[in-house]
Amino acid sequence: MARILKADVVLTMDDDYRVLKPGFVKIEKDSIVEVGEGEPKAGPDDTVDDLGHSLLMPGLINSHTHTPMILTRGMCEGVSLFTMDGFLNTLRLYESFLDADLSALTMSASMAEMIRTGTTTFADQYFYADKIYKAADSAGLRGIIAYGIVELGDPEARKREVRSCEAFLEMCRGSSLVKGWVGPHAFFVDNSLDLIDIEIGLAKKYDVGFHFHFATSNEENDWCAEHYGCTAAEKMRELGILEIPMLAAHAITVSEEDMRIFKDYPFTAVMAPSSSMKSGFPAAPMKSYREYGINTALGTDNVCASNSYDLFREMATGAKLMINREHDVNAISPREMVAMATRNGAKALMRDDIGQLSAGKKADIIALSLDDIGWAPFCGEDYYTQLVYSVSGMSVTHTMVNGRYLMKDRQLLTVDYKEAVKTLEYATGELMRRMKENA
Repeated sequence: MARILKADVVLTMDDDYRVLKPGFVKIEKDSIVEVGEGEPKAGPDDTVDDLGHSLLMPGLINSHTHTPMILTRGMCEGVSLFTMDGFLNTLRLYESFLDADLSALTMSASMAEMIRTGTTTFADQYFYADKIYKAADSAGLRGIIAYGIVELGDPEARKREVRSCEAFLEMCRGSSLVKGWVGPHAFFVDNSLDLIDIEIGLAKKYDVGFHFHFATSNEENDWCAEHYGCTAAEKMRELGILEIPMLAAHAITVSEEDMRIFKDYPFTAVMAPSSSMKSGFPAAPMKSYREYGINTALGTDNVCASNSYDLFREMATGAKLMINREHDVNAISPREMVAMATRNGAKALMRDDIGQLSAGKKADIIALSLDDIGWAPFCGEDYYTQLVYSVSGMSVTHTMVNGRYLMKDRQLLTVDYKEAVKTLEYATGELMRRMKENA
């Protein structure tokens, strides 16, 4: 028994970047067994979902976010969260009044927004990883969740964080949807050499990657130059950090000399364009990364900084920001931008079973209505350009993960959005109350 999705357009994002018109995707259990053009052959027990004037494509992959931080959306306006002053006096201040139970009340709203706008996999790095795990599992989203480790030179914090991180990695071992990673907040500046050595051991033991912030400013390079007489990339190579698959969020101030180092390792530079712009920081040198053959992916960062989980909006912002940075209208093509949000993200997460529509891949699929504003005229048939520049995640009508609908006909099926908003509002009010009491 199979489920067959039919649509006027199927954008496969496979190795040949096939666009099928019309096309279909045949699913058995949690996986794709066939992708084809024209009319599918359906058996008597098969279910056919005819989505008509729609476009099917792989679900989007958000390669860097912090889902609990939806709690403070709109509360850091006019502050650069990429500066130490902005980080300590806003985010860290808010976080000092948080606990696991309060944070847990926020996450369903994040899951709902991602499902609604077409994200099927997200890479998170934050505290309270076990709570994020439960929210993702309940919503049916695929998650790569890194246990966020901040040491700041405290040996007791190091012991506590390492113990908790390993417990989380163990917890994730039995899940088909959620994978645990190691999440150093930032190497060198708040993760010591002793801790880094332990983190490398954990990553190797559990066969997982690092998800960390890197080169938002020149902080790591300045530290390594002062203490070790080399760049951060050179020190990372010496320590063996580069042997571990890496999601390097932001990666703005990386020189071409260091790119020559990173190109030989499983390093992914993750662009978070809206949060960079709102913090007054430049775009990451994505064109140079790509020229060196370094994988590039796309993330929203926290929505306290970017305000939205809509990766279609991030694609538009990211592409225009790259063009503006390079003064080159061909700095990135729309197709390459869509790849950053799909197949490149899969590569970054060590997942060769998602990110494209082809036989043997997991059935992580979204549908967008071609009747929505922004698609016409169709004579050019450049669907990549429309996806990047003309439409938004609000055109998504169906979201599926592992062959299961999480949203159908724009109706969320696994998250009660009204209840999620209600609990989020309560949590934000409680945070404000705690801060006021301790003012």
